[in-house]
Amino acid sequence: MALVDELIARFNHLANERYTWESHWQEIADYVLPRKAEITVKRTPGEKRTRNLYDTTAIRANQILAAGLHGYLTSPGTPWFTLRLQDADLMESRDVKLWLKDTERKIRAALNFSNFNSQIHELYLDLGAFGTACMYEEEDPARMVRFDTRPIAEIYIAENALGIVDTVFRKFEMTARQAYQRWGDKVSEPIKKALEKNKPDEKFEFVHAVFPREDYHPRKADAKNMPWASVYVELSTKHLISEGGYHEFPYFVPRWLKSSSEVYGRSPAMTALPDIKMVNEMARTIIKAAQKVVDPPVVLPHDGFLLPLKLTPGGINYRTSPNPNDRVEPLITGADIPVGLNYKETRRQAIREAFFVDLFLLLAQRKAEMTATEVLERVEEKMVILGPTLGRLMAELLNPIITRTFNILSRRGVIAPPPPELEGQEYIIEYVSPLARAQRAAEVGAINRLFLTVLPLIQLQPTVLDNIDGDRVVKHVADAIGAPPEILRSDREVQQMRQERINQLQQQQLAEGIERAVNVAKEASQIKGIEEIAG
Repeated sequence: MALVDELIARFNHLANERYTWESHWQEIADYVLPRKAEITVKRTPGEKRTRNLYDTTAIRANQILAAGLHGYLTSPGTPWFTLRLQDADLMESRDVKLWLKDTERKIRAALNFSNFNSQIHELYLDLGAFGTACMYEEEDPARMVRFDTRPIAEIYIAENALGIVDTVFRKFEMTARQAYQRWGDKVSEPIKKALEKNKPDEKFEFVHAVFPREDYHPRKADAKNMPWASVYVELSTKHLISEGGYHEFPYFVPRWLKSSSEVYGRSPAMTALPDIKMVNEMARTIIKAAQKVVDPPVVLPHDGFLLPLKLTPGGINYRTSPNPNDRVEPLITGADIPVGLNYKETRRQAIREAFFVDLFLLLAQRKAEMTATEVLERVEEKMVILGPTLGRLMAELLNPIITRTFNILSRRGVIAPPPPELEGQEYIIEYVSPLARAQRAAEVGAINRLFLTVLPLIQLQPTVLDNIDGDRVVKHVADAIGAPPEILRSDREVQQMRQERINQLQQQQLAEGIERAVNVAKEASQIKGIEEIAG
């Protein structure tokens, strides 16, 4: 079949392009994510994977990075995104506000009710280790949506002209029983024969290809006329199992950092790999040195004792030499273990910094001995480095997840129809998680520094304040620090209050003017009366 031949040819091409990455990923997995160290090496289930590891700093650092990203970027306990419109006037509409809030609530409820939180944490682990991760989202009859983070060993990707991943080939294994449960009689003859021979656990390789369709009819509702093609092929027989489609691209493939000439991403583990390998080797050397100090080798005279020498507690050795000076002595190696430990700790700290451990611990601890300004400055310093990655995560992971979840819920009738005034309007996803707010802490710091700088000028020349829009400053700072939007009055309310204040002032001035006029009239009348009497 032409389609199958084309897909297998493209799969082989993508596999050849990925080949150079595989040894790199395998080495990183051995040191950072051992339970996924099956990229170029196949291991049996239950096999020990830390046999050659002597230091677990990188493993723990990657776990802290994943936990930090989950807790401070996509926490299930607090809202981490909101929906807004570019049109500020529409945002003043009560119906629009209520619809946006209701939609946010339903999307968050669907994510939290699904397995999103467990799978997003798994994705963050892959991202910190390999620099590329992959998550799949599909509709679920019971829980609305279901997520599945796939290991890097299964994923082969391609980008479009804009550098966006729009093609994923996933190579995976299933048993004959699992394949038949999923596809029924559509499976190949070898799978059917395996079941007939009572071999339900025999494994077969499959490829799932998802890519944009170039030719389809958007008005047709069948699966073969959706924007994204979905094709399952059994590899050994080149058997086409199913051909369908998706309304949206179901795979999310974020990259930590990416070179413009590469498709796959680069990770913190790749940055720290020299230190990781050095620390592991140093740990092995220090362990051997410590063993020699605690249980040193011994020196004994030739033919001085009856061998074998017994070094166990309470062991009895028999002297064969009549010379009383012949004795067993420990061999002092002179190893300086503290020097090795100090240097090792320096390298371990470099590993932690590569995984941003200090940033997440700082956000978690908020040390009492540090002022709020000091915390803000340190967070701002770290966010300068982490900022580009957060932007990429929002563009390649979080935006597509929210968009696809919104569309799935809309198709299932969970999300209410939008108000008529929203027809043709696009919503904006704004992130309000602690990490997103920390990213904007630099803006608040810049505003604070501006006021500290111009304060002396204001005292000398108060008109300097004419350059600053106080209303915009308040709204920008409130937005940056994540203040509840409900505490701020709308522009219309602010203008109404100011107009009322002006009207009250005018009325007060008018009343004062009338009072002055009456007083002046009284004084004039009194003066005239006096003049008449005097005349």
